[in-house]
Amino acid sequence: MTFDTYHAPNTVCRRGIILAGGTGSRLVPMTWATNKHLLPVYDKPMIYYPLTTLMLVGIREVLIISNEQDLPELQKLLGDGSQWGLDIQYQAQYGANGIAEALIIGELFVSNEPFALILGDNIFYGHGLPETLIAADKYADNGVGIVTYQVANPEDYGVLTTNKEGSPVDLSEKPTRPRSNRAVTGLYFYCAESVSLAKSLKPSKRGELEISDLNRSFLEAGRLNYTEIGRGSVWFDVGTTDTLFSASTYIELLQDRQSIGIAFPEEVALRFGYINLEQFKALITSMPECKYRMFLEAVLSEALENT
Repeated sequence: MTFDTYHAPNTVCRRGIILAGGTGSRLVPMTWATNKHLLPVYDKPMIYYPLTTLMLVGIREVLIISNEQDLPELQKLLGDGSQWGLDIQYQAQYGANGIAEALIIGELFVSNEPFALILGDNIFYGHGLPETLIAADKYADNGVGIVTYQVANPEDYGVLTTNKEGSPVDLSEKPTRPRSNRAVTGLYFYCAESVSLAKSLKPSKRGELEISDLNRSFLEAGRLNYTEIGRGSVWFDVGTTDTLFSASTYIELLQDRQSIGIAFPEEVALRFGYINLEQFKALITSMPECKYRMFLEAVLSEALENT
């Protein structure tokens, strides 16, 4: 069996922000004592999924934004990222001031360069997914690239409407009568100018800086583009008990029946060359006996057969 390795893609965005704040109110009482993004999605913490999504598109510099009281637990879990060949930094968000505030908080981190922003409760998986995301990344050169997904309940999401030619013409947030079933997922690729545009936003009626308002400003300027996740891939917004359960069941089914790994940062780091085989071995050795370790040991055996 061939041990597949990959070259990290040469993408526009070298840095990525994971927004892992909020109150997790839809997951109470589970979130009374812990940050939502530390809850398990089958066999690993929720935040592993957006983290590995960024890793798959070659992003190795990551900023985690969360509530001040939750940052120590996130740091305990992820560290500085060096174990996976990453550079992970942390900043606090004070209050529920909206998704778009993440751009302002992360201004020094992005350092006037294009960057990705992903919500910490978003899970992406499927064949050809990295290529779809890389296609969205290219739009960050001079605008924003968003990622969409066809859903049966668009009224629960931000919705993108296109014309007959497939060009974006409208963005609406949780419309009562959606004109499209194309939901806007929580993954965005922004040009450097987006930070100053976020600073110019006015708070909505909810008192938040809305990401839809930011994206709409790019749309009105003709600088918003999108790529759509294909039928062979899935997207979960695991902000409710139902979607958390559904995502866990999906991950369990694929991993156990097909013996594949989903969102193991150690495996992604090895296959993309962010760490070498000796570093990978050391990560396994540091773990107690558990199912998670057993999968990584199988990856190691496969890699050793091909050295």
